[in-house]
Amino acid sequence: QVPLVESGGGLVQPGGSLRLSCAASRSIFSIYAMGWYRQAPGKQRELVAAISVLGTTNYADSVKGRFTISRDNAKNTVYLQMNSLKPEDTAVYYCNKHPVPGAYWGQGTQVTVSS
Repeated sequence: QVPLVESGGGLVQPGGSLRLSCAASRSIFSIYAMGWYRQAPGKQRELVAAISVLGTTNYADSVKGRFTISRDNAKNTVYLQMNSLKPEDTAVYYCNKHPVPGAYWGQGTQVTVSS
């Protein structure tokens, strides 16, 4: 089983919304906090949002009030609802363990915000 599979990205206009999903293996999901990370061209990968096993969340300042992370423990899935998207949100989005990501990274899902 592939440990992490991201989906839900696409092309959206500024101000639009997207919902990303990440299906994780049970061995990862059941005991780890999870995070959404992103990497824009020419930039380092950064943490966007994280959620603990019990649902405590934290966000990067750049997305506070616009993004919401959630998890469905029964489905081993973590979500990222992204509203009021800006061009600077354009990046490949990944999920992984938090605070220390695992060595394996999924293929990510591309989010492009452009008019």
